[in-house]
Parts: sequence; C-alpha cells; structure tokens
Amino acid sequence: MEDDLPTEYDVVVVGTGMTESIVAAAASRIGKRVLHLDSNEYYGGLWATFNFDGLQKWIEDLKTVKSSTKNTNVDLKTNEKFLKASDQYSTVENIGEIWYISNDADLPDVSSKDTQTESSGDSAALEGAEKTDQDKADKKENVKQWSIDRIKKEYRRFNIDLAPKLLFARGELVELLISSNIARYAEFRAVSRVATFMDGKLTQVPCSRADVFANKTVSVIEKRMLMQLLTSCMEQGADSPEFDGFRDKTFLEYLNTKNLTPIVQHYVMQAIAMATDKTSCRNGVNRTKHFLNSLGRYGNTPFLWPMYGSGELPQCFCRLCAVFGGIYCLKRQLDGVVVNEDKCKAIISGKQRLALEHLVVGQGHLPPEIVASEGENQISRGIFITDRSIMQGEKESLTLLYYPPEKPDQEAVTLIELGPSTNACPQGLFIVHMTCKRTKNAKEDLAYVVNKFLRAEPFDPNAVRSSSDSHTQTVSPDKRHLQDDRQEKEESEYPLPQVLWSLYLNLPASDIKLSDSAPSNIHLCSGPDLELDFDFAVNQKSTLEEMISRFELPRMKGSSIREARNVQKYIALTFLFDDVDENENMDIDVK
Repeated sequence: MEDDLPTEYDVVVVGTGMTESIVAAAASRIGKRVLHLDSNEYYGGLWATFNFDGLQKWIEDLKTVKSSTKNTNVDLKTNEKFLKASDQYSTVENIGEIWYISNDADLPDVSSKDTQTESSGDSAALEGAEKTDQDKADKKENVKQWSIDRIKKEYRRFNIDLAPKLLFARGELVELLISSNIARYAEFRAVSRVATFMDGKLTQVPCSRADVFANKTVSVIEKRMLMQLLTSCMEQGADSPEFDGFRDKTFLEYLNTKNLTPIVQHYVMQAIAMATDKTSCRNGVNRTKHFLNSLGRYGNTPFLWPMYGSGELPQCFCRLCAVFGGIYCLKRQLDGVVVNEDKCKAIISGKQRLALEHLVVGQGHLPPEIVASEGENQISRGIFITDRSIMQGEKESLTLLYYPPEKPDQEAVTLIELGPSTNACPQGLFIVHMTCKRTKNAKEDLAYVVNKFLRAEPFDPNAVRSSSDSHTQTVSPDKRHLQDDRQEKEESEYPLPQVLWSLYLNLPASDIKLSDSAPSNIHLCSGPDLELDFDFAVNQKSTLEEMISRFELPRMKGSSIREARNVQKYIALTFLFDDVDENENMDIDVK
C-alpha cells in the first residue's frame, strides 16, 4: 500500500536523473517544499549504475511486457484536463545481451604480467638470460578462470554504468561539487591514460608539457609545433582574430594551414580536440581549450572518473536535497498531470492528487501530448566484460580512447576502459564502455570499433590466438580508411582482449523538446547525451532559471566565492552553496 504524502508542494520532481537531482537540490537548498519521485527502486534512471545482478534485473524488466497500472480514474474540477504519463523506458531499444563463455568454459592460464603489464625488450632479455624456465614457472601468477557462474557469483564487485561520463578537472560540474561541498559524498579517480590509434597500434598520448618533451615518437620540431598551436588555442580562444578567417570552416581546415606534420595533426584532432572532419573551427578550438584548461589539476590528464560509477553523482545531489527537507519516494510512479489552460495544477500518483507550483519532469515520463519531438541524436551503447586491457602498460590504467569514423556512414566512438581499481569489476577483469551516435542499431554502429580492439567471438579454450587477434600495423595517421582483410596484418605481441559478456542497447535522444502547448510551469530535464562529460546536464539552466527566478530568494553568504568560481551565471545552481568560509580549503577526493 502506498504511503500517503503531503498534498501541496512548491516543486515536484519526477525522475532521479542527473539534471532532475540538481534541480531538486537547488530548490530544497533555498527552502522550497520539494517532492522527488521515481517509479524505480533505485536512483539515477537512465544515468544509473548497477551491480551485475541489478543490471540483469533491469534487462529483464525492459524485456517484460507490462500491463498499464497507471491510475486514469481522476476526479477533475471545472476546465481541468488529465494527461496520462508515458512509460519511462519505452524508448530504450535493441537490447542485446551476449555471453561468449559457457558455464564450464575456462580461460587459458596466463600470467598477470601478460594481462596488465609490459616490460621493455632489454629488461625482458636480461631476465630471460638470468632465470631458468623453472624460475619463470614458479613466479608465474595465474589469472582467474572465468565462467558464467563465476561472474554471476561476483556480481557485487561490478559497478556498470548505463551512461558513463568523465568530468573535466576544471569543468562546470567539478566546480559545482567543490563549491557546494557536495564533493564530500563522492570519490574520484584520475584518468591515467588517454590513448589514440596511430600507425596501426594504440599509443598513449602525451598530455602534459613534461610528457610532450619526454615523448620519443615526436621530434623536437614537432614538439615545438604542438606547443605553439596549443598555446594559441589556450591563450587566444575561438573569438581571437587568429581565427577570423575560419568562422564558417572546419577545425581540420584551420590545422591544414599551420603546416603541421601528420603526427601532430593526429594528436590535436583525435586525442585533444576529439574532433572529426566535420567539427567546426570554433568548436574545435573550444574543445582544445577545455582540454588544456583542465590539465595538471589532479593528474597528467584532464579527466576524472567517479568511483563506483557515474550513477553516484545524481545520488550526491539527492542527499543534499534530503538534508534541506526534500521528501523522497522511490517506487512511486507518475500516473499523469492535471492541467488547466496554461498551468499544471497537480500530478496524480497512485490514489493521491498532489498540488504544485512547478513540475520538473525527467525525459521519458512526459505525456505524449506535450512533446514536440522525440529528438534526433539517439545513442548507441556497448558494454563489455573482457579478460585484459586493450593496451599494455606497466600498471593498471583507466583509459580513454576517441576513435574517429573510418567511413562516411560511421560515427565517432568514445571508448572508456575501467579496471578493478575503479571498483567497476573484480580483479582480473576489465569493463569497456563504447558510445556513439545512433545510425542503425547499437551492435551495427559499434561493430567496426569492437572488431578493431576486442575479440568478440565465442571463446574456445583450446584455440591458439592468431595474428588476426592482435593490434597490427595498418595505416598512417593521416589516412582515414583501414584495410578490411585482417589476415594480411602483421602479427603483434599483444593479443586482443577476449570478450566474456556484452550488452548492446540504444538510449533515447537528449534533444527532446516540449511543444508550444505545454503548460508554462512544466520544465523538461533531458537524459544522457553524447558528450564525454556532464556539461550538458549541468548547463540545462533554462529549466532552472525559469523556475527559480519566480521564487523569493534568501540572502546567502559566500557570494565572493561564487563569483570567483564564475558559477553565478547558472542562477539556480548558486543556491547549492553552503555558507562557507572563504579561507576554507575545499576540494574533491581523488584517489
């Protein structure tokens, strides 16, 4: 039986996604009566993070055809109209789960050195000369042999994201987390490796100035070219006269005028700006500046990863909302909204009518009558459990790879690889996330990258890995197309990771819009987008400004800190700040 709730609120928020949770925290922080509902038994919606068992239940729930349990028997007043809410996950499509191992399948015994470390040729040769075969056998550490049953038994040690996101170290969300002191609810880990695919193999990108000048694959002249270009982007910005002639041109066209070598152009395009041939010059410069501005704050790369998954962050804002009096009710669905002319008067949830001043609705809950379009930028997602990293390293790394399209009908793919140190998976396994814009379905959209970096075939424990299972020499970085015949590639020493399990799915677009007939006090919060970071979710300030600007705002302390951090332009977000001392040393916890 559903609990009876108070019947009047200033703000009702439906859905516990990222933006909805920020809005709820902002409204509660300034003393408004907030009710935060979610039909699920977990936080986050399409931003959620699950352990393996929870993800299995989520998949089964999506596949189950449910009969509608929404209450449509509503007593209406004069001139009122009832609009039935939609199903939250009706737009999640093409769900495909694949196991590549069986219950009794064993992976071959390989050393942890083979899966997670590399040694230089000289040191390896020296060790080989000094050690006998028996010594090597004694020191060999066998990796766990995985089966379906074993993975399922270890379900608590997985944290798998539906919408994995990184944070720029000096991005909007990091500044908000620090200044609001919400960062105390979360932990982070610095991304240790930004990779790029160049000359037929994965290469670590030198990010810091020290890394650039220590890199042996880039000549001294190329290093100077790179530093001059990056300095120009960082100091002048996209509005500088330097870029006046490229306002309507692409970033690649601008780079072509700088007489850069192919390797320097490759680093800038694919690893720093993470741009394609179609990226505008302005956007490319801004991306480059954003990357450079975040370097060095918490590590050698500009990025942070939330420990235990991106789904932790919406919960951080929910905690703040609850601290300031917000009411939370999970497993409580929105049945519909009651409207009168241009206003939403109430929502119907269960047997209750809940009156409100403002309704903030997450994507997927909206009545179809007030949705203008379903959006165009739908998302293709792939999640993979593998037996080793995609790239050798001296120690386990948290890896980011941006892979541009090889053909005109393909989309760029963002790949994030997580190891056990992020608490994403048990020791000996890795989680690989792939994301791109949808053109067909998730499996087809991601196939060209999956085949490049993973071995997504049923595992045969007796098979010997061939040259087709390795990263190999294919093309120089200035070419866009790769050879299709993998049998002709040269053999590499490092085999492709074996996929043990995969999940493909298509998420709804984030560019959904309300129709002109939508009530003025209904505010839409979009779901996960295609960008690497959370800026899109944080910057949905129109939802916040329209609502908060109508409230009488309390006098807050610490305004000088807010101004110094340049966050006041996001009106509602400024009210998340605690009354902090300007001399207080605030930061986030980076492992």
